[in-house]
Amino acid sequence: MLIAVIFYFSESGDRLKQKHYQAWQVINTAQGKGGSGGRLEALQELNHDGVPLVGVDVSGAFLQSVHLERARLLRSNFSAADLRDGNFNFADFSDANLRTANLRQSHLQGASFQRAEMDDADLTGADLSGADLSGASLNDADLSNTKLSNLRWRDLGGVKNANIYSVKDPPEGFLTWATQHGAVQISSDAR
Repeated sequence: MLIAVIFYFSESGDRLKQKHYQAWQVINTAQGKGGSGGRLEALQELNHDGVPLVGVDVSGAFLQSVHLERARLLRSNFSAADLRDGNFNFADFSDANLRTANLRQSHLQGASFQRAEMDDADLTGADLSGADLSGASLNDADLSNTKLSNLRWRDLGGVKNANIYSVKDPPEGFLTWATQHGAVQISSDAR
């Protein structure tokens, strides 16, 4: 019995590597396909184990309610992904592609979107409190009803045609600056 226990613990590192390899295999095999394809669970598992998700490509995936708090998602591709109700608090999306991503009602507090492409993203009702949008592009994005308290926006790359209707707690000067740079305020009823 003692020998079996010793072998079990001595092989635990190999089992963890195998688990991570299988999770990456699920993510990479489903690349370019719609639906979840097991990616939601695989991403959460890798992130839970502290594995960086740098460069991950889940474009077009259905990942509603995914939990990737504090995830390292630099240079990742989430374009056209359905991320509604996701939890990305304090995640790092630097240089990521989030074009046309659905981030409705998502938790993005303290997340970093430095130089991220977020054109045409749907951020309706999301919480961007304390997020860093330095260099990010939000052209044609929908920010209606989004929480923006303590938002870092001074070096924002673009907001042309971004909808800032009824944003909550905008930082001082943001609405004026955004409007001067092409943002609009249109209620969803008028669209």
